[in-house]
Amino acid sequence: QVQLVEAGGGLVQPGGSLRLSCAASGFTLDYYAIGWFRQAPGKERERVSCLSTRDGNTYYADSVKDRFTIFRDNAKNTVYLQMSRLKPEDTALYSCAASGSDCRGKFGSWGQGTQVTVSS
Repeated sequence: QVQLVEAGGGLVQPGGSLRLSCAASGFTLDYYAIGWFRQAPGKERERVSCLSTRDGNTYYADSVKDRFTIFRDNAKNTVYLQMSRLKPEDTALYSCAASGSDCRGKFGSWGQGTQVTVSS
């Protein structure tokens, strides 16, 4: 069955960096879009970034543009989110999800999430 497993979260100081991973099993990433989402307590879920494996297009929310980078490792069937210059407002539970079409599609498969906490 399709599964996504996130890893890499943790506690980091403002200005620091983290790399999140989203490992896929049960399918290959060749025909999917992978999105990263985050949700902080009391806030709406936000789409942070997305990578379309079909055409290579990427998307970034304005709040993370120029700080976050999404990329994949085909050999490991894994999509990463490299986060730099982290801010306290980046604190959230980060989840990855797969769309069967592109970044505009429905994200029907979700991981359990990994917590990112940015604090001094």
